[in-house]
Amino acid sequence: MKANQRIRVLGKGVTAKAIEEAFDDVKLYDDSDFGTYDKSSNDLTVVSPGIMPSNYMVKNSNNIISEYDLFANIIPFSIWISGTNGKTTTTQMCQQLLEKRGSVCGGNIGTPLAKLDKNANLWILETSSFTNHYTNKAKPNLYLLLPISEDHITWHGSFDEYKKAKLKPLDFMVEGEIAIIPDEYKDYKSDAKIITYKNNDCLCKEFGIEKDKIKFKEPFLLDSIMALASSKILFDEVDYELINSFIIDQHKVEEFYDKKNRLWIDDSKATNIDATINALKPYGNKKINLILGGDDKGANLKPLFEELKNYDITIFAIGSNEEKILNLSKEFGIEFFGMKILKNAVEKIDQISTPNSIGMLSPAAASLDQFTSYKHRGEEFKNLVNSLSKN
Repeated sequence: MKANQRIRVLGKGVTAKAIEEAFDDVKLYDDSDFGTYDKSSNDLTVVSPGIMPSNYMVKNSNNIISEYDLFANIIPFSIWISGTNGKTTTTQMCQQLLEKRGSVCGGNIGTPLAKLDKNANLWILETSSFTNHYTNKAKPNLYLLLPISEDHITWHGSFDEYKKAKLKPLDFMVEGEIAIIPDEYKDYKSDAKIITYKNNDCLCKEFGIEKDKIKFKEPFLLDSIMALASSKILFDEVDYELINSFIIDQHKVEEFYDKKNRLWIDDSKATNIDATINALKPYGNKKINLILGGDDKGANLKPLFEELKNYDITIFAIGSNEEKILNLSKEFGIEFFGMKILKNAVEKIDQISTPNSIGMLSPAAASLDQFTSYKHRGEEFKNLVNSLSKN
């Protein structure tokens, strides 16, 4: 798409470069461009999702919009998916169910809006709190909001601001549009039709979904039910065979075995406490050796430890918040080891584990303090486990 308008984009990543290709008059800026940045400009200024509100250029810009606002007038019927955990899986599951109806998916999931097919019948967009913060015009026609728990506190400044960003799309939705949101937000004012849920069973009852026909267990069960609900709302269809054919991405509660046939869990994608809490639930009857730690983004970890104390668990702390984890382990009376790095943790678990225990990487923290991404962390974890001796 081409347009005769001048646009500034704060950021030079994938989203910014896609916008640069889509429009005629675009200039990209990053932190190295502070010296040339025109604070008085009235050009449209698109802020890339990762750039914080405290950034100098953001604070000195007029006409700030999001990537979504830039395309607000041409977005076809759209489903937005947000929440703290499960956004990617739910988006992928929706695409699995609705691709035959002409849908495409993107947003935070990896394909910028500028690269999506403008002639598609339906856009399915994984939508981050960062994007919502800067969005003041664009809106979904169907909003699927997964549960909200503490995350990205450093970016937003507080948990309340993070929640506001997640709920913000409801402010712009209109009569005839639908939002499915957690029950705790049932009193949030919106012109959309609001459907609330306390748990999976509430959603199954609301949409006539038979839970026992779905193969997924937590934490993916809710994701699959949300996806089926979207198909039911839009096309009055619940396709169990199609949803059950979905394959979960790597590094999400991914089970594998070492040379001694001991079970390990790669849950490197668990970058916040709620993801780790949900990942533990299927293994409540096991002895769990849990690798925990990294960049927790300023989150309060006490709710995690309130949950951990209910398990037969030993903690192996790594990463930049290791000291915080060790102090909380002491406070809650949970056995722990300070391991500093992933290699040390895997080797220690190897020494003390039994045939019936499991080794789990579910760090409840981002990876960038020691790795390039959660995928890098997960691959390193699996490589270390697969390199353990059989003897």
